[in-house]
Amino acid sequence: MRSNMGGTDRMFRIVLSMFILGAGFYIPSWWGLIGLIPLLTGIAGYCPLYAIFGINTCRKDDVCD
Repeated sequence: MRSNMGGTDRMFRIVLSMFILGAGFYIPSWWGLIGLIPLLTGIAGYCPLYAIFGINTCRKDDVCD
């Protein structure tokens, strides 16, 4: 599985997921678990939707393998 996300995209997803998970714990709701999706894709560096649509945010000078 080859990475299809650049560093900025990955960092944004991880920060966004922390916000969503925190909101889910602050306002007791299972909807906060949706934050796991951007967290896992951000850590893995691979987004299945990007693969389907042929999007790649990894710059050519970044090492994204």
